[in-house]
Amino acid sequence: MNLALFDLDNTLLAGDSDVEWPRFLIAQGALDADHYNRENDRFYADYKAGTLDIYAFLDFQLAPLAAHSREQLDAWHRQYLDSHIRPIITAKGRALVQQHQANGDCVVIITATNRFITGPIAAELGVEHLIATEAEVGADGRYTGKPLGTPCFQDGKITRLNAWLAERGQTLGDFPRSWFYSDSRNDIPLLEQVSDPVAVDPDDALRSHAQAYGWPVISLR
Repeated sequence: MNLALFDLDNTLLAGDSDVEWPRFLIAQGALDADHYNRENDRFYADYKAGTLDIYAFLDFQLAPLAAHSREQLDAWHRQYLDSHIRPIITAKGRALVQQHQANGDCVVIITATNRFITGPIAAELGVEHLIATEAEVGADGRYTGKPLGTPCFQDGKITRLNAWLAERGQTLGDFPRSWFYSDSRNDIPLLEQVSDPVAVDPDDALRSHAQAYGWPVISLR
């Protein structure tokens, strides 16, 4: 069996679920538009530049989860998935996931975006395995607004992948081939660990790195 890892945002999606979720909440009247649009844009610019303070971002991203019941959040997510996510799932991305599954590969989505947002998206894509940033849940069953464990971001993706594999009694070296598909310079650390790194609609920094090292560059748009 081989291993196929996929980033989510701007890889399988023609957009960013982290950006779309606050936009959805603003449309519901659940967030202040001026503040969240400004901060959302600032954090996204930092992400693209490779300078994101992941813990500051998670304080921002996870705060709305702590402000509402899980029932309300789940109801909103069903609307969000339909209105903001299904339209940006690429047909080529779906087909590539299905191709790896048909080949008998272990397919995993590995993303910096938290599990609350990405769990239903992975299910929509038919992907069983998801490694994502975890959001802490309190004794009352509500989100606390804080991350749990290592964020699945930059080098943290390697940490989280190795921990997930260890739970299965595996290491990355156990797979004859391992692919990782990503668009972002932030994923270069993990891309350098697999046998088959693939840059997907990459940002400028990743495109330059991929060209320098002879990695394939593809588009799923």
